[in-house]
Amino acid sequence: MDLASLLLVLLAVSFSFSATFLPAGATTLSLYNKCSHPVWPGIQPSSGRPILARGGFMLRPKKAYSIHLPSGWSGRVWGRQDCRFDSAGRGKCATGDCGKGLYCNGAGGAPPATLAEITLGSQDFYDVSLVDGYNLGISIQPFKGSSGKCGYAGCVRDLNDVCPSGLQVRSGSDNKVVACKSACSAFGSPRYCCTGDYGSPQNCKPTSYSKLFKQACPRAYSYAYDDPTSIVTCVGGSYLVTFCPHH
Repeated sequence: MDLASLLLVLLAVSFSFSATFLPAGATTLSLYNKCSHPVWPGIQPSSGRPILARGGFMLRPKKAYSIHLPSGWSGRVWGRQDCRFDSAGRGKCATGDCGKGLYCNGAGGAPPATLAEITLGSQDFYDVSLVDGYNLGISIQPFKGSSGKCGYAGCVRDLNDVCPSGLQVRSGSDNKVVACKSACSAFGSPRYCCTGDYGSPQNCKPTSYSKLFKQACPRAYSYAYDDPTSIVTCVGGSYLVTFCPHH
């Protein structure tokens, strides 16, 4: 059994206790922090869907947190880094900040942020997106009870290591690259943002920047009209989102 398979088995066992309190057939979203540092997950539901776990919390290294997803839920998950919050939850993060403190309560993360997106239905759809840029590696995959073409989506490589200078976001203290902007966010051009005359799959094509993202992370969306194979489908699964899967 390879390391990834062993990890999934161990996680499935560790989640089984909390799963016993969920309705039969319920979908579980399990977040695992494989990073060497804390991550503050943010969770934003799609319009009309319920907010889960108040929209955010802290997840220590090598720890997991499981959430029951209501039927038909859809939304996105991202990781916030280098956060400072007081006892009332007030504060901010260096990357992925939602502007609401610890509990995002429905607010999204400020780009650049790597996104894990999921939509539940008779067939579930999920992906990892770099359309809003990158701040840390994320993967998403089913870990139990799934059927269909269930597979892996994610950005395993650390894009901060290969981020072009024009897209880099650096920390104020040590000038380290902490995130990588999308070309749209960095330059605001319709060509990069797939807007205006470029607002269709026919007119908005890959650029040198999106190609770099795609080469580094072939199983993630690199720009708005990326290859549809970046979306993965599954039936009846529970899902594991891993932060820093490359560690």
